[in-house]
Amino acid sequence: MPLVELRNVSKIYHLGGEEIRALDNISLDIESGEFISIIGPSGSGKSTLMHILGCLDQPTHGTIKLDNVMIQDASRLQLAKIRNQKIGFVFQFFNLLPKLNVLQNVELPMIYSGISAKERYDRSMAALKLVDMENRSKHRPMQLSGGQQQRAAIARALVNSPRIIFADEPTGNLDSRTGEAILELFRKLSSEGRTIALVTHDPEIAAVTPRRIEIRDGKIAKNVDPRLAGLEK
Repeated sequence: MPLVELRNVSKIYHLGGEEIRALDNISLDIESGEFISIIGPSGSGKSTLMHILGCLDQPTHGTIKLDNVMIQDASRLQLAKIRNQKIGFVFQFFNLLPKLNVLQNVELPMIYSGISAKERYDRSMAALKLVDMENRSKHRPMQLSGGQQQRAAIARALVNSPRIIFADEPTGNLDSRTGEAILELFRKLSSEGRTIALVTHDPEIAAVTPRRIEIRDGKIAKNVDPRLAGLEK
């Protein structure tokens, strides 16, 4: 059974009497443990798709099942709980709180979950160790390089053991060498069985993932899937 199932999902906006279909009747499965990229130019619908997959937004039509739970009609409170427990996010601009140190930033998702201080510390340090940042736990974000900040953000995404991680242009604010190091970290996490979806406009970044889903005009234009033995659908 797929980890994520979208069936006939559309997202429609009405602007000035005009109907804008940001997503147009998309059906998609993501299996547990997959490493995929969602690629498309600006305005293609890829960010809208990530927002819906990540429970940041809801579809106008269609159904979504995440970890065997139907979520298309969930309330905002229910969506927030699902995001906290099942989904990790990594963003282009890191989104670390500047007044908190690295450890405190990584602990944040667990504070919302009501986890004890000792367990928050232990799990945060374990997540920082996974991304080679345990020796920077007391540093504040402004004391870190861009690559270090992104590693801290990845640790924060990992700390609640989410079912899936969405990384939205995760190398977009990094130089090419640092960006490659971050992509290598995602490869390592994928090899450990984690489910990861990279959202990008860059074909070179998308090429690192075994499966690539191209979005154009709100539809899936191409789905390059290794399970199809080299065929495209």
